Amino acid sequence: MEVILLEKVENLGNLGDKVKVRPGFGRNYLMPQGKAKPATPENIRYFEERRAELERKAAEALAAAQERRDQVADLTVTISAKAGDQGKLFGSIGPGDVADAATAAGVSLAKHEVRMPDGPLRATGEYDVNVHLYTDVDTTIRVIVEGT
Repeated sequence: MEVILLEKVENLGNLGDKVKVRPGFGRNYLMPQGKAKPATPENIRYFEERRAELERKAAEALAAAQERRDQVADLTVTISAKAGDQGKLFGSIGPGDVADAATAAGVSLAKHEVRMPDGPLRATGEYDVNVHLYTDVDTTIRVIVEGT
């Protein structure tokens, strides 16, 4: 299935690219979220008419994400959790917990923006957690896990 991307999609292409994707990915993810349209002659013509507007919106979204990155970059979040004698937590600290703590600290952060490729935090200590704010806009925040 060929689609025209209406915004930059990570690991797929940039705004205006005509790419081949699997039918399920295009039909179930890209099109419902407004990230792509089928590459029909009518949609290509429609895209070319709106290209300047879509590029402007993408530039504004990128600028807003870079501004948020500057706010989030210096953030240090402290989370208290029950822990044993050796510092092992009774439970774990996941992306939702980190996002809630950051929001409580005054920086709006959603759960899906927090990336923890090594899995949840299971011990006390200091950790650097990746935050993905927008395509190509990433930063890290310092998370301190304290045992209680």
